[in-house]
Amino acid sequence: MQVVGLTNEQEVIVIDAARPFRINEYLVIEDPALGSPKGEVVETQSFNRFLDFNLDKGIVGPEIFRDLRASSGYDISQHEVHVAKVRLLERVQTPVKPGTAVRLPSFDEVAGYLVKGNPDKAMILGVIHATDNLAPGMPPQLHNRARLLEDGQVKDQNGVPFVFDPRAMQQYPHVGIFGGSGSGKSFGLRVFLEELMKLRIPTLVLDPHFELTFTETPAGCPPGYRDVKFEERFKAFQVGQEVGVNFAHLTTRDLCRLLEAASGLSEGMTNAVEALHKSNDSYVSFSTRVDTLIAALEAGEKGSQGRMRDPGGSGSEREVGADQVRVLNEAKGIPLSSVKGIQWRLNRLFRAGLFTNDIKPIETALRNGQLAVVQGPIWMLNVFASYVIGTLYRQRREYKDAQFRRETAPYFPPIVVVTDEAHNFAPKAFDAPAKSIIKEIAQEGRKYGAFLILATQRPTLLDETITAQLNTKCVFRTVRASDIATIKEETDLTQEEARRLPFLRSGDSFVSSAIFGRTVPVRIRMAKTTTPHTENPFDELGEQVESEADQFLEVVGPVLVKYGKVNDAQLIDVTRDLAKAGHSFTVDALRNRLDALAEAGLVEKQTFLGMSDYRLKT
Repeated sequence: MQVVGLTNEQEVIVIDAARPFRINEYLVIEDPALGSPKGEVVETQSFNRFLDFNLDKGIVGPEIFRDLRASSGYDISQHEVHVAKVRLLERVQTPVKPGTAVRLPSFDEVAGYLVKGNPDKAMILGVIHATDNLAPGMPPQLHNRARLLEDGQVKDQNGVPFVFDPRAMQQYPHVGIFGGSGSGKSFGLRVFLEELMKLRIPTLVLDPHFELTFTETPAGCPPGYRDVKFEERFKAFQVGQEVGVNFAHLTTRDLCRLLEAASGLSEGMTNAVEALHKSNDSYVSFSTRVDTLIAALEAGEKGSQGRMRDPGGSGSEREVGADQVRVLNEAKGIPLSSVKGIQWRLNRLFRAGLFTNDIKPIETALRNGQLAVVQGPIWMLNVFASYVIGTLYRQRREYKDAQFRRETAPYFPPIVVVTDEAHNFAPKAFDAPAKSIIKEIAQEGRKYGAFLILATQRPTLLDETITAQLNTKCVFRTVRASDIATIKEETDLTQEEARRLPFLRSGDSFVSSAIFGRTVPVRIRMAKTTTPHTENPFDELGEQVESEADQFLEVVGPVLVKYGKVNDAQLIDVTRDLAKAGHSFTVDALRNRLDALAEAGLVEKQTFLGMSDYRLKT
């Protein structure tokens, strides 16, 4: 192997007649003046005598082959020539000398580029592509750390493990996980969460798909591979059941955000909330005040005053009138339609159970170093996310601010906030309830020990300010041109790597990280847990059809035994017998169900002259 053609401080062209180059493999360029720089193969080609090498569309032009034949003896008419574009791992001060010899490295020579952290205190996310030749030289603690799933088969680690040290997030915070449907994005997110649990890092997860639970072991999981009791390291909560919002802790701004998430707020509605909400209001006190204002506006000011002053009215009636007058004075100029809009939104959130609990179970889980998974429909999570993320981040920030002021404050641990479908929580085109707090953490959270892991199928739809703050981006198969353009803009993926994005296998990814200073191709390891939604829906459909057939056969079987055989003319008699037993069928429905049993081989059906007979199969 040797360097050929024009060189510069970042890239060189390398050729070899003995073996084809492997994409993403590492090479050592033996230029002593530059300290033998290391590089990674980012593009490869092979030429032989059957190709028209005068074409100038390759990595090298035809003049290179002519020079090689003259200087080095490479003859394209006699040899197959393999060519690679090699990107240097570190920029050098002067161009590499053409003709320099190139060789494969040992592990020790490239270890500093591949392993960033202690594997026993870091996250083992997968295996780096094209590093199997380096594996024999690895230290023992890097062996057997990541199993791989290939074509449904579990395989041993076949290269250098990809080690991601969460401590480095103090300097390079936040992670983005991007990929289309079926790319392995959700699988990769699960591996990230397993590693966070392994390290007991307090993590809040927003799960709109009800799939991020960690009690089930995947099929074919090797003995001993699941080395952590994940069921003890996570807690799952549903919004409106186990967790909710403590209404008394809401500020007026918080309440406006919650109501806006239920359905957009007009300016009049916002003014109504600001006029009616008081500090430490309970749900009952605030909703009663809203109801009172609606009654007052419907009665009018004169009607409310008349009710308050009516000498013939009871004391309670006059008190109601006084309340209406007082609320009218506090909320002057608020139209009835705006107050009714507030009432509808408030009732919607209450019916969903949002105000029946608080977030103490989540706080307890995080203080215990557990993963707190919050599940619910996307609209409800959007409502809840603003409150729970804001409250937890405020507690962490107050603790750190007190430290800076050399004061005491209740301890609250560092937290990682994780969400799937992140473009719904922090969209680019419009506001969402949680967008402002997620953006604040993206910009300032590093100082306070708050970090983000945001997964989405559509990075183009994610807020650009937030996307720019994601210092590590794990990119799976992506097909949309707009999303690929966004990824290219936000990462250091080469043109060749970007072209490969639509064709990546499920589970393969490019990890572009400021921690590594470049893009690393990684095969995500086999997960140690699995989603509860693993049943194929078509298998489920078939099982349901079989179950319904068995149940129907139990109902109709005794009747068929009674009649011996049933023809079309007797079906109406059969429906009467079934009705007496509490089962209602029309003649057509009964015929269809019997035909289905016949197709399944559970009932014999004979047809003669357009008439059908049915009998139990013996």
